[in-house]
Amino acid sequence: MTDLSKTGHPEAPGGETGLDDPLHRGLGVSQIVFMVVAAAAPLGLVAGGVPLAFAVSGSPGMPLYFALSTVLLLIFAVGFTLMAGRVRNAGAFYAYVQAGLGRIPGLSAATLALFSYTLLLVGVNAYVGVATSNVVQRYADVGSPWWAWALVSLGVIAFLGYRDIELSAKVLGAVLVLESLLLLVLDLGIVGHGGAHGLTAEPVSPPITGTGSLGLGVMFALFGFIGFEATAVFRNEAKDPDTTVPRATYVAILVIGAFYAFTVWAIVVGAGVDAVVGAAQADPEGLVLTLTRSYVGSVWADTMQVLLITSQFACVLAFHNVVTRYQFALSRAGALPGALGVVHPLHRAPSASSAVASAVAFVTTLVVAGLGLDPIGDLYAWFSGAATLGVVLLMAATSLAVIGFFRRADGRQPVWRTVVAPGVAFLGLACVVCMMVANFPLLVGTVTGAWVIGGLVALSAVAGAVQALVLRARRPAAYERL
Repeated sequence: MTDLSKTGHPEAPGGETGLDDPLHRGLGVSQIVFMVVAAAAPLGLVAGGVPLAFAVSGSPGMPLYFALSTVLLLIFAVGFTLMAGRVRNAGAFYAYVQAGLGRIPGLSAATLALFSYTLLLVGVNAYVGVATSNVVQRYADVGSPWWAWALVSLGVIAFLGYRDIELSAKVLGAVLVLESLLLLVLDLGIVGHGGAHGLTAEPVSPPITGTGSLGLGVMFALFGFIGFEATAVFRNEAKDPDTTVPRATYVAILVIGAFYAFTVWAIVVGAGVDAVVGAAQADPEGLVLTLTRSYVGSVWADTMQVLLITSQFACVLAFHNVVTRYQFALSRAGALPGALGVVHPLHRAPSASSAVASAVAFVTTLVVAGLGLDPIGDLYAWFSGAATLGVVLLMAATSLAVIGFFRRADGRQPVWRTVVAPGVAFLGLACVVCMMVANFPLLVGTVTGAWVIGGLVALSAVAGAVQALVLRARRPAAYERL
């Protein structure tokens, strides 16, 4: 059989996108892992997302859900990393779905990915605004609107995203080290004191799944991994991408999964298995800060409140970089205006695409602020939930694409990597999608709201399919270049 990725076959889009362009090409495994793990925002997720997960899901079993999500994503990564070496395009989910399932599903995946990561960018940046406003209120006794700080954050991100990717990598790496060390101090403090009622394995025991909403618990756990596929998005800026991307993917999943499972277990033990859900529902924003004051002191709690801003900021920067590179890849494929595919001659970065991503986030933030939506209960919770649903759908489609791609490619790859692992990943991810959809009204608060938000996720995928059909009918040559 023919090796599709080596021949420029139309189902393997774009070949090695941008090999003749002056994009920066110095990223190693550690730098890519820093950016991917920073997108997970360890401190931001632990202090902001995890308490919200306890409160909404009603289950103390989040440590187990993180462990299960790690196993599922490691299985998914078997086919994902294999595709990364065969479809040499920085479009990640979009490129792989197109290579395995065709142009129409591929462009559908692309618009779904752009929509999902833009939601994350805006939603998490709203949290940055709230966290900054709280710190200013606490230490300077000055009230300020969250949206003003959110816009300041977007301004700094616009500057960093416009420039050389290594500048972003250095900022993200520094922030990641600081917040990780702070969380480890909290973990060790809780373990050293024996928690609220002694150390216990109950939060990771299977019976814990019988409490609360399993679907919402798994959704929030998977939310902690969002952005890990950016290892493939940065392939055009990586040293030796065929080796760097697979290694970075596995390292990122293992680091995120192990760190979160242990840290969230420590939080449950620190608050008490029977008390953590009630504490999170009473004060989701203050749960982790309260535990920090109790177990390691007020100085560490104050430091955490400040670093929470930088953690979420790093997360937004990472998502901005992902959106920028999705747009860049789509522009090179002819699905978006050509200006988005221009590389800045000095910064060696897709600076035009970065500027557009910044403008979209800026306008969206102004709109949602004008609507008076709650930045945490509405924007952060709804947007992160909708985006997680979108990304899990993309992963499920990618698993099917792996199977489809290697049915037509050469038969030299083992069945485990091309059929069994992708098949198991698809079934697992499909189950997660079903649980998420069934529990979406609990997240949003109303059935109507769940239909609206879920409908927007579906509409974003339909928009890409419609665009592909229009191109096929009206501009066949452009369609063939996708």
